[in-house]
Amino acid sequence: MKIDWAKKLTSRKFWAAVIGFVTPILTIAQIPENTVAQVTATIMAGGTLIAYIIGEGMIDAAAAGKDKPDEV
Repeated sequence: MKIDWAKKLTSRKFWAAVIGFVTPILTIAQIPENTVAQVTATIMAGGTLIAYIIGEGMIDAAAAGKDKPDEV
C-alpha cells in the first residue's frame, strides 16, 4: 500500500500525532518546559506552512487541468 504523503502532510491529525510523539520524548529527556513549548510551537508552525503549500499546490494543479480547452 502506497502512502499518500501529500494527504498526510496536510492532515492536522498527523501534526497532532507528531507533537504527541515529540513532547513526551523531550519531557523524558528532562528538557526545560519552556524549550518543549518552543519546539512544539515550531513543529506546529512548520506543519501549518507545509500543509498550506501542499494544499495550494493541489488546488492550483486541479485548476490548471480545468483550464485546458476540450479537444475535438
